[in-house]
Amino acid sequence: MAVESESLRHALRPVRRSRLYEEVVDRLRELIDVQGLQPGDRLMSERELAERLGVSRTSVRQALTALEVMGLVRVRHGGGVFLARAPDAVVPSLASELVDRYEHLPAVMEVREAIETQTARLAARRRGDDALRTMWDAVAAMEDAIDSGGDPATADAQFHSAVVRAARNPLLERLWADLAEPIDQTRRASLARPGRPPRSLAGHRAILEAIEAGDEDAAAAAMRAHLSLVGDLGFLTSLR
Repeated sequence: MAVESESLRHALRPVRRSRLYEEVVDRLRELIDVQGLQPGDRLMSERELAERLGVSRTSVRQALTALEVMGLVRVRHGGGVFLARAPDAVVPSLASELVDRYEHLPAVMEVREAIETQTARLAARRRGDDALRTMWDAVAAMEDAIDSGGDPATADAQFHSAVVRAARNPLLERLWADLAEPIDQTRRASLARPGRPPRSLAGHRAILEAIEAGDEDAAAAAMRAHLSLVGDLGFLTSLR
């Protein structure tokens, strides 16, 4: 194995600051610069980064999620993490950029509650066998992703979209589609929190059971409770 340069060892020195999330993001920026990575180049694996930085994989996953939302990296599930933008685009303080990027998310969550509480209610009234099967498939896919240590965000998105479609209201479905990008930001920010994916999965099950039972009030209440959990983005506000 080739001898590592001093600058590379410095970039991968163990993290010791108390604000791990901010430090990991800054260290990843430094690593990109030290290695001279260009768009399309692959970063170290999540496991290797966690080991070399001396932090948990959760901290690394949070940092990579933030970088992906900002468009700086692309995560190909099962294929690795790749740089998406030139290194000079990473120069500003990533922590400060993150705060600015997420300032609008509380408003997005308010809109999500308005849309999804109603779509859950309508889905309980109008659901069909195909819609229920799609929702259960999404729940199973999310459980598999969690159990295997994968990314549950895709299955999470499939579940919520299935609920919206089951409501059979084209205007609500159009609003949902128009908000796809900021909604995905809230999803990924929430799922990056430690212990959050299993709790989110439990919320999905509660929503689906109420929809399947045709209980409109219970479906709306379960969705509202779930979105209250999703809207708790504490690890991002800690960057302020």
